[in-house]
Amino acid sequence: MATSGYHHLPRFAGELSPAMSDRELLGVDGRFVDFRDFPFDPETLGGLLEAGIGGLARAAEDPRRPLAERHMAGTLLAHLGDPRIDPLNPAMVTVAGGEVAIGLPAADVDAVMQDLAGLGLKREWIVKETPRHIVTLKSYRIGRYPVTNHEYRTFLVETGEERIPDSWFLGRYPADRANHPVYGITAEDADAYARWLGGRTGRPFRLPREAEWEYAAAGPGNFQYPWGKAFLPDHANTAEAGIMTTTPVGIFPSGRSPFGCFDMAGNVEEYVADAYAPYPGGAAVEDDLVSVVGRHRVARGGSFSRFRDLARNSRRHGKFPRPIYVMGFRLAEDA
Repeated sequence: MATSGYHHLPRFAGELSPAMSDRELLGVDGRFVDFRDFPFDPETLGGLLEAGIGGLARAAEDPRRPLAERHMAGTLLAHLGDPRIDPLNPAMVTVAGGEVAIGLPAADVDAVMQDLAGLGLKREWIVKETPRHIVTLKSYRIGRYPVTNHEYRTFLVETGEERIPDSWFLGRYPADRANHPVYGITAEDADAYARWLGGRTGRPFRLPREAEWEYAAAGPGNFQYPWGKAFLPDHANTAEAGIMTTTPVGIFPSGRSPFGCFDMAGNVEEYVADAYAPYPGGAAVEDDLVSVVGRHRVARGGSFSRFRDLARNSRRHGKFPRPIYVMGFRLAEDA
C-alpha cells in the first residue's frame, strides 16, 4: 500500500481487543505524541478575513486550497457565524428512490481483509456487511453535513433537555467548535433532537435508515468510500490524517459522496435509525459489540479516532462503551 499523504499509519501485529487501552487501539504508547495541528498563518489569515463571511464559507469547501487554509476558514466561521449552518433549516440533499444494492458480496470479504491488513481487524466485523442485497428505497433527503455543536446547543436551549454531550467538558458549550459535528451523545439523544426539530419546523425529520445512509454515501456505483474505490488519506478526517479531533464540517471537499454529502467518512461516526440485525440471507454475528452491549444502534462512517476500515461505506459499527468511539448523527426526512 502506498503511504504518501498518511500522517498516522501504525501496523498492528494481531487482532484488536477490548483489553487494549484507547491509546493502544490508536497505535500509540504512553509517551506524548505531537499530533497534527494547523497554526494560524498571519498572511493567510488576513486574506481570508478580507473575503468576508461568504468568502470564508467558499474557502472552507474549496478543494484547490490546502487543508490548513480550509481549516482556518472553518475555524474563523465558528467564531464569526457559519452561514452554512441553520439550526431550523438544515442543508439537505435529495436522493431519488429506487432499487439499490446494499452491503458487501460475501466473495469480497477476503479481498477487504487483505486490503486492510495491519489494522487488527477481526474477519467477523467484515462478514457483518454481507450479503449484498437489493433494497427498495423511497425518495428521501439527507443532511449535507452532520449535526453540529451549534445546532445541538439550540436544541438544548429551547427544550431544557438533560442531554448534554459527553464531549462538552463540564457541560460547557464549545463555542470555538460551533461548526464541528456534535459527538458524545446517545442514539436516543439523536432521536430526541430529530423529534424536536420536526415539531419546531413541521417537517418529518428523523435519523436515516441504514440503507439510506449507505446509498447516500456509496451512490449508484457502490463505491467503497464516498469518493471512490480506494482510500485516500487527504479525503477524510480519520486517524490516518493524524488530527485526532473533530474538524469544521465540510473542509474535506474531495471526500464528498456522489450526492454531495460531506463528512460521511471520518470526523464522527453517525447513528442511523436501525438496530443491528443480520441482513436477509446473512448470519447473525456475535462480535464484541453484541457480547458487551447486546442490542445496539448501528453507526456508520468512521471517525477522527478510528482507521479507514470504519470509513468504508458498507461497514456496520456501533457505540462500544469507550471514549475512543465518538458518535454523532445527521438528519434525514422523506422527500
